[in-house]
Amino acid sequence: MKAKKLISGVMVGILASVFLCGCGGTSGRRTIGSAADGSVKKQPADAGEKIKMVIASNQTSKDNPYHYGLETFKEVVEELSGGNIEVVCSDGDLSEDEAELIGMLDSGKVQMVVCSPGNMSSAGVSEVNMLSLLYLFDGFSHWEAAMDGEFGSAMTDVILQKTQNRYRIMGYWSAGVRDYYGKVPITKAADVAGLSIRTQTSGVVSDFWTGIGATPVNVGWGVLYDALNNGEVDSAENDYTNLMLKEHHTTPNGKYICETHHDYTTRLFIMNGDYYDSLTNEQRNWVDTAALAATLQERTVTYDMMDSSKQKCIADGAVVTEYANMDIASFQNIAIGIQNQYAQSQGLVNYLEMIRRAK
Repeated sequence: MKAKKLISGVMVGILASVFLCGCGGTSGRRTIGSAADGSVKKQPADAGEKIKMVIASNQTSKDNPYHYGLETFKEVVEELSGGNIEVVCSDGDLSEDEAELIGMLDSGKVQMVVCSPGNMSSAGVSEVNMLSLLYLFDGFSHWEAAMDGEFGSAMTDVILQKTQNRYRIMGYWSAGVRDYYGKVPITKAADVAGLSIRTQTSGVVSDFWTGIGATPVNVGWGVLYDALNNGEVDSAENDYTNLMLKEHHTTPNGKYICETHHDYTTRLFIMNGDYYDSLTNEQRNWVDTAALAATLQERTVTYDMMDSSKQKCIADGAVVTEYANMDIASFQNIAIGIQNQYAQSQGLVNYLEMIRRAK
């Protein structure tokens, strides 16, 4: 798959104008997932100083949407800065472990990272656990409205504040929508009873699968192909692109893909807040504009690849049960109860209401 050139020179100019019209600081500028200025400040960098940035994800395939997002950031920020910012993109070269990449962000070895929201929970921001709730979004339009609106802004602010400026959200990315795939087809929640499924083994995700009778098991992503192929696990759940790239659909226990669409996923494109604050206003504008372009590109590729990955799975022999043929209500009924109970117990009802209002 060739890189998609969403960001033309004309579009770069349009994106830049959104930010450069207010070069007196970050106040008043809007970007997807952008945060208000943090309280911790450093002295501004020399405007003439050439900066080298390393940006990274844990995905090794250059066909992964993260790759296109990172490459777009590089392309746009280098163009806007006239080469004063040089970017090196790492596609899993530094580490395939998100926790290790976060450590590199903390140490200054890398300047931007793509990561799962769970990493923010580990850093003390329990509010992001909202994003683990299944059937939280009805579709990508709902997801975008929530993440680019009131809920996303609230998450950005609370992450910046609770991590004391360590993590600044530069964009909300997606890893697609997750579906069930296993050794037998399913159409309703009761069909999952008795199956083992590779998924989270604790928290609200585990509660959901346990609630419909499955047994969550912990299997590493790198060895899941073998586990499905050898019958060590009955099923798994992920998005079309990731399961296709790892060829899980070619295994006996990954053959049947059923479009449960239970999780419209969120990934965070983050930068260390102190590093961001050390940049000049002009440099911040370049970075903000490039982050917006990268976010738009990553989402576009994600949506495009959902269809192409699905067709590749079918061509390889996978058997797909379409969303329209699923009894989604049987899954949603369990999920909504878990959503309400979790929000009440954690004092997060206001965040749940923000998401529901975004429909």
